[in-house]
Amino acid sequence: MTLRFGYGTNGFSDHRLDDALAVLAGLGYDGVALTLDVRHLDPFAPDLPRAVDRVAARLDELGLSVVVETGARYLLDPWRKHQPTLLSEDGADRRVDLLLRAVRVAADLGAQAMSFWSGTALGSDPPDVLWDRLTRGCEQVLRLADERDVTLAFEPEPGMFVDTIGGYERLAAGLGAPPRFGIMLDIGHCRCLEPEPVPDCVRRAGPRLAGVQIEDMRRGVHEHLEFGAGEIDFPPVMKALDETGYTGLVSVELPRHGHDAPGAARRSLEFLREVS
Repeated sequence: MTLRFGYGTNGFSDHRLDDALAVLAGLGYDGVALTLDVRHLDPFAPDLPRAVDRVAARLDELGLSVVVETGARYLLDPWRKHQPTLLSEDGADRRVDLLLRAVRVAADLGAQAMSFWSGTALGSDPPDVLWDRLTRGCEQVLRLADERDVTLAFEPEPGMFVDTIGGYERLAAGLGAPPRFGIMLDIGHCRCLEPEPVPDCVRRAGPRLAGVQIEDMRRGVHEHLEFGAGEIDFPPVMKALDETGYTGLVSVELPRHGHDAPGAARRSLEFLREVS
């Protein structure tokens, strides 16, 4: 197999970004999934262009590829996790602004993709209204992604408005199936709530794969677990990924393991190499 492994910086929230990159490179990772956040490359910092240049140089020095992630919890609202969203009646423009900033960062870093999700809907707006808001927001982001030559990776997320591969497929169809609108497939999420076996989910998403996140998980419980602590049989999953011809990063996502980030990252890479 020729799979390439990354690790999410949201699992290194107690580290300086430069230190996190050095640790991951030292462990032998091929890249990072970089979550833009107040600690790690704040997209609203006044010196953002210089900061992006520094990170780009550091990634190049360490030989790391990168995916840009936009799932920071309280970046836009210090009171409400992951709010506002593209579904919001008030504030959707702030989410669009964040995503446009992320597209520019991804372009300047030469990122494999920029990843984002739908978010949750607050209130009682009907589904057709929410689909319309989501589609219009994605169209705005797509326009800049086309201009800047950036691939978008839309992630179905448990508990959010679009939570399944089928939801992604509906959204992509509504957008006209643009080539730059791929899927960010989270392997744990497949076990959590998709009706199909995880390897079948990989094959289904394969033609549109723009990114892959990976961790262990249990059926019906959205909790990111270290490998071996959940229910996923990984060798068939890795085989299915290899069969798709996917060449991008397969990035470990353990955002609640920052207390032991180097250890979790080390154990994760050892496991992935063993089952691949």
